[in-house]
Amino acid sequence: MPYWRLSSFYLFYFAALGALLPYWGLYLAQLGYAAAEIGMLMAIPMATKFAAPFVWGWLGDHLGQRMSIVRLGALMTALVFLSVFWLTGFWQLGLAMALFSFFWNAVLPQFEAVTLGYLGDRAERYARVRVWGSVGFILTVVLLGMAVDSRGPAVVLPALLAIYLSIWLASLLIRDPAPEVAHREQPSILSILRQPPVIAFFIVCFLLQAGHGTYYAFFSIYMAGEGYSKTLIGQLWALGVVAEVVVFLFMHRLLQQFGARRVLMVSLFLAIIRWLMIGNFPQSLAALLLAQCLHAATFGTFHASAIHLVHRYFRGRHQGRGQALYSSLSFGAGGALGSLLSGFLWSSAGPAITYDLSALFSLIALLIAWRWLVNDLQVS
Repeated sequence: MPYWRLSSFYLFYFAALGALLPYWGLYLAQLGYAAAEIGMLMAIPMATKFAAPFVWGWLGDHLGQRMSIVRLGALMTALVFLSVFWLTGFWQLGLAMALFSFFWNAVLPQFEAVTLGYLGDRAERYARVRVWGSVGFILTVVLLGMAVDSRGPAVVLPALLAIYLSIWLASLLIRDPAPEVAHREQPSILSILRQPPVIAFFIVCFLLQAGHGTYYAFFSIYMAGEGYSKTLIGQLWALGVVAEVVVFLFMHRLLQQFGARRVLMVSLFLAIIRWLMIGNFPQSLAALLLAQCLHAATFGTFHASAIHLVHRYFRGRHQGRGQALYSSLSFGAGGALGSLLSGFLWSSAGPAITYDLSALFSLIALLIAWRWLVNDLQVS
């Protein structure tokens, strides 16, 4: 397994998220956009994540050339992103964001399938590779936070372009793994999608990411409004991912000992606590520090458990579309809905109510997971 080449790709990919999620909203606010407009613009990359991964996932499953798709998506992301340096109007910027995110969102689900292809029967060790994505996020969010403090949010643009080019360069070093030998009587993907545990799984992922929409779109703006510096805001983002890194280091043991279903349910319970703390105690730095540490659960353990379940539910030739569906319905549709709702609620209902809605989403997801989720499928 090309451990370091796979890890370097994750490092750069999530470094881009470390620039986009915390600071893109601040850049949009500097351009003069209102909360509702920021919510709509921040929803665009998540909305394209709903359609793009499934389109590219279908191609990957049928052509078998996943890394070619990854390379094309990474290169086109960088080229289209160049237009953002000149576009500031709402519709022009929105179109540019839709185009570059359409290609960017083609990349990760296919690469996840490549990584799991190399891991084979050791899928529980996925977190050992994925942890380098968290390292990339931490380095970017801390360093860029200091740069934004000194030079303003516009510094995000050249930083993102450099990272997108690095993603493409990293993709050139990785080949597709040997194809998995397909089972002779592998069921159709529709027979898998009709299973109640699979339906419940995707609903749970959708609801959790809908709760994250508020966090991704408005956490930095919220903290800046409460008087925190951009440097400290960056450090709060980084703290959450440091906690995620720690849990990734022994995630395989958690999965082996407790199973993906149980780990995922605990993650949802802690998500409820996290959103209530951020929404209702913004002036308490201690509460914020604890809430950010819970990112280890709301993203770290949840995502690793979800990837494990996708790998168990979708086998062989269905792996790419399984990963694409997970990305589309959770980070895509769920994240877009959360961003849109938070954009409309932020000014009218206030941050506390908006984060309370995120907690409600997680509560509903927990009840669904408790009732219907299973660790494996029996599909004939």
